[in-house]
Amino acid sequence: MSSVSVVIPCYKYGHFLADCLRSALDEQDGVDVRVLVIDDASPDDSAQVARELAAADPRIEVRVHETNKGHIATYNEGLLEWADGDYVALLSADDRLVPGALVRAAALLDAHPEAGFAYGRPLRFRHGGPLPRARTRGTGSVVYPGQWWLERRFREGTGCITSPEVVVRTGLQRTVGGYDPALPHAGDIEMWMRLAAHADVGHVRGADQAFYRVHGDNMSTTDFGGQLDDLRQRLIAFDSVLAKCGDRLPDADRLADQVHTRLARFALRRAYRAYDRGRTGVVPVEECVAFAEQCLPGYAALPEYRALRLRRRIGPKAMPYLQPLVWSAVAERGREWLWWESWKRRGI
Repeated sequence: MSSVSVVIPCYKYGHFLADCLRSALDEQDGVDVRVLVIDDASPDDSAQVARELAAADPRIEVRVHETNKGHIATYNEGLLEWADGDYVALLSADDRLVPGALVRAAALLDAHPEAGFAYGRPLRFRHGGPLPRARTRGTGSVVYPGQWWLERRFREGTGCITSPEVVVRTGLQRTVGGYDPALPHAGDIEMWMRLAAHADVGHVRGADQAFYRVHGDNMSTTDFGGQLDDLRQRLIAFDSVLAKCGDRLPDADRLADQVHTRLARFALRRAYRAYDRGRTGVVPVEECVAFAEQCLPGYAALPEYRALRLRRRIGPKAMPYLQPLVWSAVAERGREWLWWESWKRRGI
């Protein structure tokens, strides 16, 4: 039977711990699971809650920091110093695993030693709301070549993983090292890409693998300034992978140009859509343009910059009313509708 070490960092999330632990320990028949809860000096009763839960289950170990070390150091403590199972998973105290998730991931990794980690579909749910209905019967799995999977991330300029749905081969985790302290908000996407630079990538099909809680305390953000910060963090993450793993990537220069162009286009699209929506007073348009220039010196040749230049000529007051007459605005609304429909079909 395969063994899985589950690391659960906790800061002021003691009230979620019982459900989180139950999902990792009581709903994963078929694998040998041990859990480490690391309380990062929570000012509330989270540490006491963790100790009480551990006293009732020998599979649970608890560590409590005397001073707050931050989430990156906490992650690395569990992943690199404590985990000794065949596989390791990092699970936030406010998230949960879908029943059988560790079993499905371990089965994939058992069958495919060339795969360094396995992931599947996460289900997002609103804090305070009910859990969405999860699929627990898989329809098989696929293993992507690591280089192919990694190139797709560079081409798209985004990640495709939230975090709790991932199970990593422990030996590979030690080989690539821990999360980068220089990437407090994009360390996860950088980690998945580093792993893919060293091994193939497994994907669980059909079944859902984790519940990801969405609430005001999540590190991700949806405001316009936060979106620009997200782009900045993504740029740092992709450049970090190139610096650390460039010798393993046969076409690193092309990948760098690809992702820099993609991120520049993202920023310029947000800038010109601010004119379409009458939000130029809210969206940091000039900062978006400066970021695009940082990514790509030739940004002015991009179609998104031409669209922005047109809107500047029209002006922020008139543009929201003239959207139906501007082809790029009509096309963008269609693209956003398709994106929203795709997410709704995924149950989000």
